[in-house]
Amino acid sequence: MRIPLSWLREYVDLPATETGRDLQEKLVASGLEVETVEQLGAGLKGPLVVGQVLTIEELEGFKKPIRFCTVDVGQANGTGEPQEIVCGARNFAVGDKVVVVLPGAVLPGDFAIAARKTYGKTSHGMICSGDELGMGDDGSGGIIVLPPEHEVGTDAIELLQLVDEVLDIAVTANRGDCLSLRGVAREAAIAYGLPLRDPALIDVPAPNAQGYPVKVSEPAGCDRFTARTVTGLNPEARSPIWLRRRLQKAGMRPISLAVDITNYVMLELGQPLHAYDRSLVQGAIGVRRAEQGEKITTLDGAKRVLDAEDLVITDDRGPIGIAGVMGGANTEIADHGADAGTTDVVIEAAHFDPVSIARTARRHKLSSEASKRFERGVDPQAASAAAQRTVDLLVLLAGGTSEPGVTEVIAPSAPHTITLPADHPDKVAGVTYGRETVVRRLQQVGCDVYGQDNLTVTVPSWRPDLVEPNDLAEEVIRLEGYENLPSTLPRLPAGRGLTERQRLHRRAGRALAGAGYVEALNYPFISDETLGKLGIEQDDPRRTTVKLVNPLSDEEPALRTTLLPGLLEALRRNDGRGSHDLALFETGLVFRPTGDEPQAVRLPVDRRPTDEEIAGLDAALPRQPRHAAVVLTGAREQAGWWGNGRPADWADAVEAARTIAREAGVELIVRGDQHAPWHPGRCAALFAVVDGAETLVGHAGELHPRVIKALHLPERSCAMEVDLDLVERAGTGALQAPRISTFPVATQDVALVVDASVPAADVEKALREGAGELLESLRLFDVFTGEQLGEGRKSLAYALRFRATDRTLTVDEASAARDAAVALAAERTGAVLRGA
Repeated sequence: MRIPLSWLREYVDLPATETGRDLQEKLVASGLEVETVEQLGAGLKGPLVVGQVLTIEELEGFKKPIRFCTVDVGQANGTGEPQEIVCGARNFAVGDKVVVVLPGAVLPGDFAIAARKTYGKTSHGMICSGDELGMGDDGSGGIIVLPPEHEVGTDAIELLQLVDEVLDIAVTANRGDCLSLRGVAREAAIAYGLPLRDPALIDVPAPNAQGYPVKVSEPAGCDRFTARTVTGLNPEARSPIWLRRRLQKAGMRPISLAVDITNYVMLELGQPLHAYDRSLVQGAIGVRRAEQGEKITTLDGAKRVLDAEDLVITDDRGPIGIAGVMGGANTEIADHGADAGTTDVVIEAAHFDPVSIARTARRHKLSSEASKRFERGVDPQAASAAAQRTVDLLVLLAGGTSEPGVTEVIAPSAPHTITLPADHPDKVAGVTYGRETVVRRLQQVGCDVYGQDNLTVTVPSWRPDLVEPNDLAEEVIRLEGYENLPSTLPRLPAGRGLTERQRLHRRAGRALAGAGYVEALNYPFISDETLGKLGIEQDDPRRTTVKLVNPLSDEEPALRTTLLPGLLEALRRNDGRGSHDLALFETGLVFRPTGDEPQAVRLPVDRRPTDEEIAGLDAALPRQPRHAAVVLTGAREQAGWWGNGRPADWADAVEAARTIAREAGVELIVRGDQHAPWHPGRCAALFAVVDGAETLVGHAGELHPRVIKALHLPERSCAMEVDLDLVERAGTGALQAPRISTFPVATQDVALVVDASVPAADVEKALREGAGELLESLRLFDVFTGEQLGEGRKSLAYALRFRATDRTLTVDEASAARDAAVALAAERTGAVLRGA
């Protein structure tokens, strides 16, 4: 809502020194969102005057029409001689009054005016359009043509009200009263402690039987309908400058006098109105629900098919308007330039159900200034005053005659009353306001207040948003000033801190971040198409998804069963933006339904659900394990003076899994595997001992080339995903700090030759078990294949570290432990010592 400060001052006597910025500060403090204060005419400098066109000479030989004009500007140019001006506009004629800017003036945008030669003539100034003066669109499509009564030489800056301040207020959905000068003026009056001249407090004649006939068949949708008639309008009458300028400043385009007046009153009082050409209305005006499939052509020229829930205005022919949204073209007011201008009008000022209007506007995708106000709440008591104000302006500005008939159809309703303990705002705010302050603030917003300890508050008709005690408390608090509320931090109840599961999740994230990975949080939504691009078969459990009834995007209607789609999309997006060396990770829930979950029950809202109902709802939820995943591409180690660097590969993905497992005190077992979306020859299955049995906890490796192509990923991209909950179960509880031995270590290296098909993990497991308790660590440091080993054979070289906690090991003890390890590896895997 745009509020011109000059217009607002008509209703509140603001101090003369108060600027728009000062008012903005006050209104923001009271809860209104004033987004900007626009300085109209900033930098504008005269002389800018009224001139009269004396002669027009058409200049030939140019690509566009050019006119050389002489204009009488009186004594504004210091000589009294006609001013010679070159102009390209064609919407004015000899004798018209126009706005002339003379040399030495400065227009908005720091556009200095000087005499200059153009099109073979010297132009001493400009004949101005509305856009050039920062006025916006006035509907003329060209030069401003003024009414003939304005004297030549008059200062046009004051005449056109070019200097002003306009507050742009973002009105929230609950403050429909502030979609009007009346509502904002009330807030300003409260903020400054000044009286309000309410524009709705005018004398209104009582309804009688001579008014235009109206029949309301849907009182639930229209509880008030006022109709007034004005006849004998001058069809050539145009909106005066002050009226057009106020509409422009408020962001509306002037159209015609009758329409401009209804828009003006709407902005002033917040009550939408509509004017019908009486000669085009056939029979009584009615209000009813539309018949399914009925059609109407609205004022915007669109033909619309009505729904049975739409509220419509009718005459004997059928719909002549969509109630509260837009009028129909078949009763449109004719413009002053039409062959047969409108002389008699019927004014409608009604109050419609907000929900009905909101649904109709959305159903037809037709948001209007009227619907915006009705759906936020309009003062029903203002309808008769708005109709009277419209009638008065039509009589004053268009020479019309007000018909004595007044129609008012009203569905009886009682004012809304709220019972409020006098200290309720104190309890809400944590501040002692006292009864007198509470009563004074509520009376300022228009409430009638009675009682002592328990207040009976009658809500004003213009505040339909005040429905319960907390709403009234909010009014007191905001008017007393949110900035005056004390800042107190809530006391946290004593607790036991994070669970062991939460600690593990945080440690895993910190460990990955320390290893050079960047956390990327993604939406938990996927599509079957993406799972197909990952090469996941239809019988894979990851293809069984939970479908959302109302997804954010129809393209991703399911909850994720794996973290990889979101991470890989983040990888692709960042690579496309020039970041080619990437290492991303995410920890989060995945959703793994079994298909056996029962149908979820709909919980009641009128009472607390029972424990059985909550348990039934929980049983309908899918299993939601927490996973951790990483994706890598580009250089894992950067090249520089220190070396050549190296690219990320499958081993880095495996090491990321080991990094997470170490945070839980778990040693992973790594075996080769074939599992989508990984490359079948570069895929590792990750196992851990859970409850005494080897359990698959995840996969890592290089992505399949087909997946990389389908998802447009960089070549040789790698990924890893593990089930954090299984890793936690594999752990032995809280991590134990290692005991530092004071005795030296004994290192023994062995190189074992095995069949190429034997996994290194099996050899490693046998060596660990065979070495016994003296083995401190085991590391594979070399893998060798060659002709000297024979076809289908490979050599695995391990470094074994032995140490005792109570003594220094002898060479024989270390060798015996090594030999026992080799013997068990030979027994289980067929390994033989290389060179033996």
